[in-house]
Amino acid sequence: MNELTINLQPKSEIPLYEQIYNYIKKDIQCGRILSGEKLPSTRSLSKYLEVSRSTVELAYEQLLSEGYVEAEPCRGYFASQIEELYQLKPASGEIAAEPQKEKRVYPYDFTPNGVDLKSFPYNAWRKLSRECLLDDRAEMFRLGEPQGEYGLRSAICGYLHQARGVNCRPEQIIVGAGNDYLLMLLTTVIGQEHKVALENPTYKQAYRLFKNLSYEVCTVDMDEKGMEIAKLTASQADIAFVMPSHQYPLGIVMPIKRRMSLLKWANEQEGRYIIEDDYDSEFRYKGKPIPALQGYDNHDKVIYMGTFSKSIAPAIRMSYMVLPGPLLELYWERSSFLSSTVSKVDQMILEKFIEDGYYERHLNKTRALYKNRHDTLLGSLKNLQDRCEISGENAGVHLLLHFRNTMKETELMERAAARGVKVYGLSEYFIGPHKNDQATILLGYANMNEEKIQEAVRILDEVWR
Repeated sequence: MNELTINLQPKSEIPLYEQIYNYIKKDIQCGRILSGEKLPSTRSLSKYLEVSRSTVELAYEQLLSEGYVEAEPCRGYFASQIEELYQLKPASGEIAAEPQKEKRVYPYDFTPNGVDLKSFPYNAWRKLSRECLLDDRAEMFRLGEPQGEYGLRSAICGYLHQARGVNCRPEQIIVGAGNDYLLMLLTTVIGQEHKVALENPTYKQAYRLFKNLSYEVCTVDMDEKGMEIAKLTASQADIAFVMPSHQYPLGIVMPIKRRMSLLKWANEQEGRYIIEDDYDSEFRYKGKPIPALQGYDNHDKVIYMGTFSKSIAPAIRMSYMVLPGPLLELYWERSSFLSSTVSKVDQMILEKFIEDGYYERHLNKTRALYKNRHDTLLGSLKNLQDRCEISGENAGVHLLLHFRNTMKETELMERAAARGVKVYGLSEYFIGPHKNDQATILLGYANMNEEKIQEAVRILDEVWR
């Protein structure tokens, strides 16, 4: 062999000798250069590639050191015998890229998980970020407290008491990167000897999480007031995962009588707890905000969870959990060695964001924005009220359409998709077999402006006739 046709890239960040080395190594691994085959001399290859001889020598030395080639005095360089050692895959053993599924982009997407990122308070966040980083304080970049910085926990504590009626101390709060992490952390506190009951239909992410963490999991049917307590008792579960202020996906608000029954259930036996997921309580359009279930708890039975993902932005990745006294002691005993998963700098920015009043102003602005879209959607849906009933419209960022006609959910979704409108069926939120004879569609309105909402509903009016 006197030459190797290597397409060298002189302007690449990868040095020329490394490009030569990579090319020859891959050819040997793939069998394009057979074992025992002679390689070009450094002189001839450097002349052919129009590079310095030292560049080729560097590449050969690297191949020699890794055992891909062997040097014989007065004869030259030869590819080594590597087939008997192991079979190397093409592309230098790299893991093949996961095939990418082409995701269809819809002009109109009524996702119930939407957040309006255009309303994100960029200027305030940028200002506070600058202020936090202006101080040359080394402690800002230390690991920080496992539960989250005390200043942020104190700010969250004040907000929860004022806005949600939650009674807690900063010591009870744990800050983490999302609800999924906090639920996993909670499992290290409570242990595995529990049976978890979730509402049906429910937030499937929580169901999958408990299931994958090897918990015994069951679902409990709901009526118009929320989880049915008699069926919860019959399930023999000792942990109930509920969303009393705005159930997802049905949008049910649990009335006070059912809340008291749920608290009574928890207090009837030692070791029973309620996990209250208060994921989007900030957005309510009729009447006063519904106080958190935790505020009624006098026996340390409620584990309260909230997040800033819905109210600020998903990328903030900051949620919080309020542990009742007995579980807080277990946390200190079993789990306090785990470091916080949220950047200390980000925590300080959020702390200032809350304390300086930016969070409250942002919430007021976002509520008004979503209220306008909520009203626009309800007004646009008037033409469809001969075919369906609306529910869940008093809070959150989505509502439900319950159809009276004989069309199935899949048909409703397919007809809408054919015209570029993405809608979501209730059936996908059920766990296991269920009776849902009435087709139900979820429409979220957080990430579409008023004009697009009107256009999308006009299309739905046409295709759902």
